[in-house]
Amino acid sequence: MKAIYLNKYGDAHQAFEIKDIDIPKPMEKEVLIKVKYSGLNFADVIARRGMYPDAPKNPAILGYDVSGEIAEVGEHVSEFYIGQKVVAMTRFGGYAEYVTTNISGVSGIPDRMDMAEATVLATQACTAYYCAEDCVTLHKGEHVLIQAAAGGVGSMLVQIAKHHGCIVYGTASSGKQEYLKTLGVDFAIDYTKDDFYKVIKDKNKHIDVVFDSLGGLAFGKAIKLLAPGGRMVCYGAAEQLESKNNKLKLLSLAWGFGLFSPISLLMQSQAIITVNMLRIADFKPMVFNEVLKNVVDMANNGIITPKVSKVFKASEIAGAHDYLESRKSTGKVVLEW
Repeated sequence: MKAIYLNKYGDAHQAFEIKDIDIPKPMEKEVLIKVKYSGLNFADVIARRGMYPDAPKNPAILGYDVSGEIAEVGEHVSEFYIGQKVVAMTRFGGYAEYVTTNISGVSGIPDRMDMAEATVLATQACTAYYCAEDCVTLHKGEHVLIQAAAGGVGSMLVQIAKHHGCIVYGTASSGKQEYLKTLGVDFAIDYTKDDFYKVIKDKNKHIDVVFDSLGGLAFGKAIKLLAPGGRMVCYGAAEQLESKNNKLKLLSLAWGFGLFSPISLLMQSQAIITVNMLRIADFKPMVFNEVLKNVVDMANNGIITPKVSKVFKASEIAGAHDYLESRKSTGKVVLEW
């Protein structure tokens, strides 16, 4: 089979190599999946840049999620059958024609579900669901700020928040505001032109829930908008890409987060919650499995609609990374085998 290896950090056109390797065998409680689509995530870009400590050492196969068909099952696996369509979280190793993964990270999908769109569910939709359904409770009428709302996780968060009847403020780069409105965003903010803090402050509004994937200065501004009883859920720090090899920007990133005392949060009944879905998948596998099944059900019932921004051939891995890193995408970027 073919697999895409990350051989060195840096430019996508110099980083990857496609190699022929043996098809792996599933271990106990694992399945072997013949991959149709491999999903890309922003964490892959960070790993390619050598900034992701959880990533395996080079040479490594990146990739968190896939969709495809069960090709073989390991011992003590009765939940799946050969030929079944599935979506799966792979926890790296997803950039390959065949992958093995533990059944806790696998869910069957309906035959009518588009397999490229299904890749959205394993990582982005699960992250959004866990942030919005497990970490907080969204109430009808609450004001919710979603950073990077046009991305894979952000677009899922928008749909979940609107499902609960929330008023949504979404930030994105230029040209994505109309897309945000189609998702249901009530106030679409172009962060390249407008300061989201000033936009919201000028409306004399406070935010009940913030979903933040940026970190740094954006985090510092957003927390100032929190109402009493407000909750901030942090699941990324995308600003770190701009701080690579730049000590001033790295300092700015750290300074932007600020310093917090539990007393100040306690006085306002506020909360800061952080999410790393790898830790959930590793240490709470049955929780992750439940989340994955729930998002498949939500997609099947039309509560959330996964969107694929662009499909690349597996051989176009460098171009796919460039496209994702350019922030031009709205939704999921996938590789087709």
